[in-house]
Amino acid sequence: QVQLLESGGGSVQAGDSLRLSCVASGYVDRMDCLGWFRQGSVKEREGIAAIDADGLTGYSESAEVRFTSSQENAENKYYLHMQISHLKPEDTGIYYCAAAGGGSWHTRGRCYDPDWWGEGTTVTIAS
Repeated sequence: QVQLLESGGGSVQAGDSLRLSCVASGYVDRMDCLGWFRQGSVKEREGIAAIDADGLTGYSESAEVRFTSSQENAENKYYLHMQISHLKPEDTGIYYCAAAGGGSWHTRGRCYDPDWWGEGTTVTIAS
């Protein structure tokens, strides 16, 4: 099993920046893809940014300009951070960290067929 825990959400003003963090623990060696998804009020859950086992990152088309991800490893834990700049009201939603094993990959910032999900962290942008 892989456990995922998100943090960094909150209520901020449009134009501000925010840094979300995900820490993966447990059988992290089984992960082939780790990424961020967003659940907005009207859209289905969408992939935002992802990184594969080779360290290659990918972003959705809408995220390429304002979202930056970074990762670090420490004590059998894997951290995936995501910096969002120039926040907009449409960035409001629940941000989930998800991981996939079984040789998964990512495309357009979305891990294919995640096996594990965090509980999410809520981001609210006031205009």
